[in-house]
Amino acid sequence: MSKDTYAGTLAAAKKGWLSAHRYLLLRRASQLSMLALFLCGPLTGLWIFKGNLAASRFLDTIPLSDPFILLQSLATGTIAGSTALLGGALIATFYLLSGGRVYCAWVCPVNILTDCAAWLRLRFRLREGISLNRNTRYWMIAMVLAVTALTGSLAWELINPVTMLHRGLVFGLGLAWTIPLGIFAFDLLVSKRGWCGHLCPVGAFYSLLGRFSLLRVRAERREHCSNCLDCYAVCPEPQVISPALKGENGRGPVITGANCTNCGRCIDICAERVFSFGRRF
Repeated sequence: MSKDTYAGTLAAAKKGWLSAHRYLLLRRASQLSMLALFLCGPLTGLWIFKGNLAASRFLDTIPLSDPFILLQSLATGTIAGSTALLGGALIATFYLLSGGRVYCAWVCPVNILTDCAAWLRLRFRLREGISLNRNTRYWMIAMVLAVTALTGSLAWELINPVTMLHRGLVFGLGLAWTIPLGIFAFDLLVSKRGWCGHLCPVGAFYSLLGRFSLLRVRAERREHCSNCLDCYAVCPEPQVISPALKGENGRGPVITGANCTNCGRCIDICAERVFSFGRRF
């Protein structure tokens, strides 16, 4: 990517603006639709999803439970009921097939804030700031489970940014907004992709859950790569691209990194149409 152009300029010129932003627009529609479905009940009285992303019921019938919350419940010594286990199994199966971190890119509302911070960083060429180890997020999982076991409570849910954001949208401005806005400021001013890419225990858990998922981004036309580096500029986990794109150590064209979010931005941003969604095998 030339220092005088922004990532996506070539793709928009060659494919058209809509094609160069297709998956970004679909992701935003998905994230906002999920929020609308959860907020519809408390705001209008029409309950489609009752609860939040941690635990809910679809049409007051089908239970849905976050597997990470279930894991924390087990850490407290609580034996989960059959309904919670069924809900957790449904969600786990979905992400096992679709790619665990699909949750991060297509469902989590905090991703909208962190993507915005990343866009501003790219647009105004801000320095990366503090460099964090990407494995820190897995230590965060261990810390969350340890605190949960020691306190005997779901301590993470008291500060979970997704939960806080839901509360803020339902009950208005207040302390519920401090953590999501703090994450936005952290990503913008302190560390590039600091929260989602280095610290968030929820995203780290889902990366483990979808490690061997079937739905993957493939670099089928990698021989057409022009080395513009636009895909690296917009990818939230750029370290997953090289093995497939460059064929490192004889690797095939499938991006198999557990932390790939299947966001589709590399597909959007590539003027040479190198990337596409496909199956793992």
